[in-house]
Amino acid sequence: MDYNPRMSQQVRGANQQNRGTGGKKKEDDSDAFMRLPDKEIAGCISDIGVPFSPADLLKPNPQQIQLVFEWFAELLMNATRETIEPAMRAAAADVCGDFVDIVPADTRNLMGFYVSLKKLLQECGISDFSFQDLLKPTHDRLVKIFSYIINFVRFRESQTGIIDEHFNKAETTKARIETLYVENQEMDTRLADLKRNRKAMESQVKDKVRRNDELKERLLELKAKQERAAERFERVKSEKQRATGVLEEKTAQTLNVRQESSKLRPYVHQSSSALQASLTELSNSLQTDKASIDSLDRRTRALQTSTDTFAVVTNDVLTCTKLLEEVSHELGKEEEEAIKAGKHRDALSENSNSVRDVERTENLLQRQLAKWNERTEKLRTTSAEKARSAMEHMEELRAVHRQLTDERGEKGREMEKRRVRIEQTEKKQARAKNINDVYSNDELQIVDD
Repeated sequence: MDYNPRMSQQVRGANQQNRGTGGKKKEDDSDAFMRLPDKEIAGCISDIGVPFSPADLLKPNPQQIQLVFEWFAELLMNATRETIEPAMRAAAADVCGDFVDIVPADTRNLMGFYVSLKKLLQECGISDFSFQDLLKPTHDRLVKIFSYIINFVRFRESQTGIIDEHFNKAETTKARIETLYVENQEMDTRLADLKRNRKAMESQVKDKVRRNDELKERLLELKAKQERAAERFERVKSEKQRATGVLEEKTAQTLNVRQESSKLRPYVHQSSSALQASLTELSNSLQTDKASIDSLDRRTRALQTSTDTFAVVTNDVLTCTKLLEEVSHELGKEEEEAIKAGKHRDALSENSNSVRDVERTENLLQRQLAKWNERTEKLRTTSAEKARSAMEHMEELRAVHRQLTDERGEKGREMEKRRVRIEQTEKKQARAKNINDVYSNDELQIVDD
């Protein structure tokens, strides 16, 4: 039963107002654990090199806030105007073609910076970051965003040792892989050069072997010709000696005949019959001598012809001898070429051995590279497991944070309920007191009446 309708309406209005403020406080308590004081935020921003004060946070300037965001992006992502501008210029050239200047450079750089900054803030826990926070920032939003970023930076600095350790291991492994890759490329180039030289040497050796075989065949033919010429020369020489012997015999016979004729001259003045007989005998002998002389002349002419033939054969033999000397000289050159070819063959075998050594080295390097790849994969898996464990730990911390936030919100709601109950009790006591005062006044009026 309401004794004072106006008081009851005031109590209902107060309860509704308290419930509205309680809802707002519930929303504020969800981020209260991550929020930092304005002075602490200003001090952290001043520490990174940007002059900042709590007054700048209460009345934010878009240019100054964008500068602060640029510093945070450079600190955490190495994203600067120099790294963003080429990509945005290329994107503008792809989209606008020849009309690149239709979009100002500052505008497109700001858009690219907004995309990078949104990725960063999503990692920090801010999923509702908008372009409005860059152009028209407010105090409440800036406190929330800067608080999340500063807490993320502190968490990152607390894990710097682990991050640097894994980063250094990855860089060392990457440098080793690049070194092995460069060495492998050099070995491949060297192997290709050796194979190319080997093919060139094989073609040269084949040419030398073919030429050597041709010269051997020619030498055998010349040797056969030389043997035939020598046999012919010996046969002609023997014919000459035999003809010379026959000529000497005939000359001796002629001399003997002349001596006998000189001996027979004294007997010329003897009887005619005897002279006739001797004349007949002498004429017969003369005819015989003439016939023999004619035969000897013929033999002499034949011998002269044979002598000329011998001269021609001698010249041919000399020519063959010169050819043999040239052939022997060529054979000496061929032997030298064969020696050089043997040396080249040995060098080629050594090169083939070195090629095999290079191939073995390449296989060894391939195995080492495979081992390093396995180690890299193991390091990646271990780093991924560590990152997964860190994320799980982070999730546990977030769960603990949410639990603490929920507990704090529950405690705040309980405190709010208690406060509301206390206010309601106080109001009830005040209303009861007013009612008592009214009753007392009515009683006094009744007593006065």
